[in-house]
Amino acid sequence: MARPKFRTIDMLKRAALAMAIAATSSCVSFPPAPPHLAEPHFEEGRLIASDGASLGLNAWRAENPKAVVVAVHGMNDYGHAFEGAGAWWSSQSGITVYAYDQRGFGRSPMFGRWAGEDTLIADLRSAISAARRENPHTPLFVLGHSMGAAVAIMAADDAPLDVDGVILAAPGVWGGGSMPILYRITLNLAATFAPGKTLTGERTGRRSTDNIPILREMFADPYVIKPTRLDAVVGVVRMMGHAYGASNEVGGKLLFLYGEKDEIIPVKTMVRASHRLCGDVDVKAYPEGWHLLFRDLQAEKVWRDVADWVLAASDEERASGAASPRSLFGPATSVCLGGP
Repeated sequence: MARPKFRTIDMLKRAALAMAIAATSSCVSFPPAPPHLAEPHFEEGRLIASDGASLGLNAWRAENPKAVVVAVHGMNDYGHAFEGAGAWWSSQSGITVYAYDQRGFGRSPMFGRWAGEDTLIADLRSAISAARRENPHTPLFVLGHSMGAAVAIMAADDAPLDVDGVILAAPGVWGGGSMPILYRITLNLAATFAPGKTLTGERTGRRSTDNIPILREMFADPYVIKPTRLDAVVGVVRMMGHAYGASNEVGGKLLFLYGEKDEIIPVKTMVRASHRLCGDVDVKAYPEGWHLLFRDLQAEKVWRDVADWVLAASDEERASGAASPRSLFGPATSVCLGGP
């Protein structure tokens, strides 16, 4: 039986679009991971990364900490994003928090430029190593918000993270094949021919939080990037797509948080990603939560939930009698079956 003509045309169109995406994507490239030159450490309010780069750092140190959290911010933000949460966790829960500025953001080198997925992963490993060095016998966790969660997923897919658990908050798992095909072609073409052109996102009409004073503070903060380079948009979209693809290939002890009012990352995509993860996964949804979960009007509820989970996981780790911290977030032994 002959194939209907319209189906043949449709298949040809799809093939042509796929080839266009591949062709334009290959034209936008980013730097490789930096060389390993020294042991990462914290020094005078900075994170000294493995290549010697000096990255911005906010630290809230608890007396006799019960746990340590390395916090990784989202796109265009920086370590200050955890100001309220970090102060609360250190004073109320005995949790030390280190929030570094990812390369290309805040007070770190390459401000406004996309450092590359491999570099962001290397910097996360540097932060974990420095936190371990300062707290060798304390349970250690990574908290990634939005793009920071995508970095954590991609790092774990590459090799296990030396941590006792991971918190993925409003994770950036939207990109690649989950985005409309024409959007991807347009974005790659624009970044290929005008990588330095910037976008503000104002026309989208999307809100990131219900906390208006915080939005005003961020708008006035010179370390928060407002106009974003097109090549940086391509970089983060690619990484978010990779993170979604890897979500059924990693696992461990996980807390997965999302707000049901999130207008930045599609809620359905986050829910699918939470089902794809392997291991011991706790999922918390906040009916009144937006994208900036740690800064929303209901943020203290989220802070409390994170602290409770971290301290419970720390108690489990101590009770296990393990001689050394375990690597609990990394490649799964088999592909998870939680969803497509």
